[in-house]
Amino acid sequence: MALMAAAPWNRGALEPISISPPSIPTGTASLFTNHTFCGAQSVPLFSRIGPRKKGLVVVRAMSATFGARMEESVRKTVTENPVVVYSKTWCSYSSEVKSLFKRLGVEPLVIELDQLGPQGPQLQKTLLRLTGQHTVPNIFIGGKHIGGCTDTIKIHRKGELQPLLLEAGAMKLKS
Repeated sequence: MALMAAAPWNRGALEPISISPPSIPTGTASLFTNHTFCGAQSVPLFSRIGPRKKGLVVVRAMSATFGARMEESVRKTVTENPVVVYSKTWCSYSSEVKSLFKRLGVEPLVIELDQLGPQGPQLQKTLLRLTGQHTVPNIFIGGKHIGGCTDTIKIHRKGELQPLLLEAGAMKLKS
């Protein structure tokens, strides 16, 4: 595709430039951001207008095995760690659960979804498929899905949280 663009050294004259769309290998996960073209170089759109806005990232192709690998990764993570909290740094409910575990002397594996870049939303969708829960925090104890903040506080008030944590090996009996 040939376009006309002003040469940076001569803003009045237009010169033809060639732009080829990126090739997308089949069966791979590919993310592309929209671009605007300045002269002969590509400049990411978000560098001109601020942070990424909805609609600027387009998923062109995704491998079916990518989702399966993500699910397997979650299963492995929650079975190999006594307590796992999928969280977001800015979420008050996540903070409340992390504070509760700290008061109980439990050190959960905390995975901050908003710190993972593009993998964060993908991981949250995987958690939704596995648990039916789309919100954070998403809590697992002893490989079992507990739920969110409200669920965790509820079982704590009923006296059922500490036995689960003891059984999972996340805390020791106080003597």
